[in-house]
Amino acid sequence: MNKSTMLKAALVPLMLSAASQTALAQEPAQVSEQEVEKISVIGSRVAGRSAEDLPVPVDILSAEALLNTGQTEVGRMLQAIAPSFNFSSSSISDGTDALRPATLRGLGPDQTLVLINGKRRHQASLIHINTSVGRGTAGTDMNAIPATSIKRIEVLRDGAAAQYGSDAIAGVINIILKDQSEGGSVGVSYGENSAGDGETTNIDISKGFALGDNGFLNTTLNIRDRGYSDRAGLHGSCQFSGCTQLDNGDFLLGDPREATATRETFRIGDADSEQIGLTINTGYDLADGHLYGFVTYSSRDNESAAFFRHNANGGGNAQLQDGDATIPAGFLPKINTEIKDISYNFGYKTEFSNDSSLDLSYTYGENNIDYTTRDTINSSYANSLIYTSALSANEIRSSIPREAFAYGLELTLQTINMDYTQNFDWFSLAMGTEFRTDEFRVKAGDEYSYRDYDTDELGNSIYETDRSAGTQGFGGTAPLQSVDESRDVISFYIDTEAEVTDNLIISTAVRYDDYDGFGDSTNFKLAANWSITDDVSLRGATSTGFRAPSMQQLYTDNISTQFQTNPNGGDQIAVQIGTFRNDSILAQAIGIPELKEEVSTNFSIGSVVRVTDDINLTVDFYSIKIEDRIVLSNSLGNGLSSALDAALASSGAGAGQFFLNGADTKTTGVDIIATWNTEVMSGTLDLTFAANFSETEVTDTYTPAGSALGGISPEDVFSEQAISIIEEWQPQDRISLSGLYKIGDFTVNLAFNRYGEYTVLDGERQTYGAEVLTDLRVNYQFNDELSFNFGGNNIFDVYPDKNEIGNSRSGTIVDANSNVVVSSPGVFTYSRRSAPFGFNGAYFYAGAEYRF
Repeated sequence: MNKSTMLKAALVPLMLSAASQTALAQEPAQVSEQEVEKISVIGSRVAGRSAEDLPVPVDILSAEALLNTGQTEVGRMLQAIAPSFNFSSSSISDGTDALRPATLRGLGPDQTLVLINGKRRHQASLIHINTSVGRGTAGTDMNAIPATSIKRIEVLRDGAAAQYGSDAIAGVINIILKDQSEGGSVGVSYGENSAGDGETTNIDISKGFALGDNGFLNTTLNIRDRGYSDRAGLHGSCQFSGCTQLDNGDFLLGDPREATATRETFRIGDADSEQIGLTINTGYDLADGHLYGFVTYSSRDNESAAFFRHNANGGGNAQLQDGDATIPAGFLPKINTEIKDISYNFGYKTEFSNDSSLDLSYTYGENNIDYTTRDTINSSYANSLIYTSALSANEIRSSIPREAFAYGLELTLQTINMDYTQNFDWFSLAMGTEFRTDEFRVKAGDEYSYRDYDTDELGNSIYETDRSAGTQGFGGTAPLQSVDESRDVISFYIDTEAEVTDNLIISTAVRYDDYDGFGDSTNFKLAANWSITDDVSLRGATSTGFRAPSMQQLYTDNISTQFQTNPNGGDQIAVQIGTFRNDSILAQAIGIPELKEEVSTNFSIGSVVRVTDDINLTVDFYSIKIEDRIVLSNSLGNGLSSALDAALASSGAGAGQFFLNGADTKTTGVDIIATWNTEVMSGTLDLTFAANFSETEVTDTYTPAGSALGGISPEDVFSEQAISIIEEWQPQDRISLSGLYKIGDFTVNLAFNRYGEYTVLDGERQTYGAEVLTDLRVNYQFNDELSFNFGGNNIFDVYPDKNEIGNSRSGTIVDANSNVVVSSPGVFTYSRRSAPFGFNGAYFYAGAEYRF
């Protein structure tokens, strides 16, 4: 019996046991909107506990607050209203272009747990292996859930692994789906960047249905079409051979085609994206309990661009027998990413006569990503045709394949939960168990996408000339690198919460998790909330936590082309880098150990102050220490170790990188939130000030003892850039001030978002200054059903500082008469590595919504 069948078989008797119980009470059918805002699932297992009473900070973000940001993606919405949340952009970073890393409190994407309706959400199958925020991690696709399907989002800003399991080091994000049993809406909007690109059409259809008198079914359909944006600079270096460098550093063109070659060769910005999303959320009172479930589905097609391969790029654009390149004008490879994401859940909850309840559920989640490289060539194949066929150069050009399926990723998560709660007069007890199966697969690509046609199995050149293997821009995965792995996890927890006095709440939690592979982990949490007065309370928590190695970190094994800083100066250079799993032949040959879990210690203390009836203030300080943090090593090449040299030679990679437990970090910070609700000029005004100040320090790095890396300095294994990504690539402060003003039929939302300084190390170091972005949204309620809205994000067209480091394709070219053909500082006008708010400039939109 396979693991999937075992999980489903285990669920049947659990569900039957719940159905056999006799329930005393049912949950109320409807709850007012005011009461809903006080309900917090995250942080407490006691129903009805308000966020202010919790011993840990929880933000409850309403659907209206999300809508008023003017954004169309959940990730961007969260970034706009939750300063501790970051949703960084990068460009020409392969799969990361299509699936951005989402982080909380400056930690990694995989150190935040995401839930849907309180159930663990599966991760994306992608792992970020290029040089971007979140390098070496795998997070959750925040944009797979349509924003209009969301009732509210709860953000727990505290370590919670002792309550919810692995990944909850920075906190927990719980997405609650809509549950209306009647009414619905149809909304449409269109917008574009002030630069004239990034055209976005967004259509939302939502409808609630009553299932008799005892249930509901709510469904949402979202269709979003976003065009690409491009902020690339001009291609300033020579595209054809024959250029000569002059004394002043300029280049004199040689090939006459240089004078007329296009200089807009790159595409740097947001990827082109088309997405369809569907959610169904349902519940029904059955017998003496409540049957519930949800379905989410998303299909997203993205197209991003890689590095341009010019005529003189002999490795990537093979020179044929007539002396010219395979693609004479050069080519810009496109990475087409097809992401399909599906999840479903069903469960049954019943309450008993002794004020206890039992909740049994099954959840399945799956994320698939298929990569196809288009507008490309396999340069080694073109080179081989010169020697193995009678084709002329032009016949090779006209017949060579220009696209190939590179590879596919698949990650699935199956979870069975059994949760029991018991309420006493002053004490609440919760306990439960979780059975989980993680599966990860990598599907091999077409032979053309990965094969080296002009090199033998030992890495020796077969012909007089030798060109780059695989599809340029995004190479494929060979069958030997395909993956089909799984692991089982079993967990138990006990959670208590006691009202020791009318003014003091103390909660404790202990959780045990047992994983296939690295073993088990036991974690604890102690938290309290003390109401000093009716208007002032103190809250604090201390806990241990952990994060298990992700399936992607355990089993990713591929070779990719990455562009890195040229140690000799000039344009960035392409390097074939292998990412090797720790149980691979190469890793074992040099003694790389198996990965173990990260362990954390969290401490937080804060205060909730009701300054007046209309003004509230919360301040929370936190400290998060992480040991054995899993990091992706530097690209390790020849000359560091003889054992490593031999292993790399046998693999065909110019350098290798590995996942290692290799760093300890400490993150400290403070969250501040203040709200003021008042009346102004016959209208109501809600002001919100929110700020996050966070700093992460890598306190130690180390290499595995007893391995070939053990004798190498940690500074060589974990480069200064790798440390910089963790410490500096995200803003150390985020501040927002927003005002929501309602008067008559008009609603106006004005928000100022400050992104603090951040520093990027890319060959050299550059600090990017703080910027303030201004968002404005105006809504007019035409009648009870129809409303119109218009607005803009970043309405003053603010861009980050221009890039001064890590650039490429810079230079000045002149003709024989000293006329300047092109002069450019490079194609990366803005940093492609990290851009907290992107670099699209202003975005303006208009829309309408009809409610029924």
